[in-house]
Amino acid sequence: MLTRKGRSSGLVLGWREWVALPDLGVDAVKVKVDTGARSSSLHAFDLETFTRGRREMVRFSIHPLQRNAEDCIETEAEILEFREVRSSGGHQTLRPVIVTPVRFLDQIWEIELTLATRDTMGFRMLLGREAVRNRFLVDPGRSFYGGRPPEKKSKKKKPIRKGRGTR
Repeated sequence: MLTRKGRSSGLVLGWREWVALPDLGVDAVKVKVDTGARSSSLHAFDLETFTRGRREMVRFSIHPLQRNAEDCIETEAEILEFREVRSSGGHQTLRPVIVTPVRFLDQIWEIELTLATRDTMGFRMLLGREAVRNRFLVDPGRSFYGGRPPEKKSKKKKPIRKGRGTR
């Protein structure tokens, strides 16, 4: 399908999907695809900024699964910039922005991701229109074109995993 600004791959994703953030150590996080939001956002907490050489970095923790505070990933990434972001409630906050690869189906591409507290939100990650533009068609009536992650075999508490933080 041709678009005004380029070509779409013809790949389709639903209004919610499971994606991976390999450089952050996240194998699966359920995202809400929101074409009404320009940027993408990830639930992150315990943010700590620091400098490595001449690069400004952020260290943070992620609970990738909804309603699960036990599985925790500690990771870090290079900060692209700090950006003023207006929430759907009209509140404006200054958030760190990172660039990281995202994987859906057999596609891997880089997205800008703001880090924010999303404890009260229904999804741990929001995938905005900039992340899917000219890449996917969005079907607002369906979910999980990419399938669901495999069920966990054990109910044991997992140890904290560290992301690679290669940015």
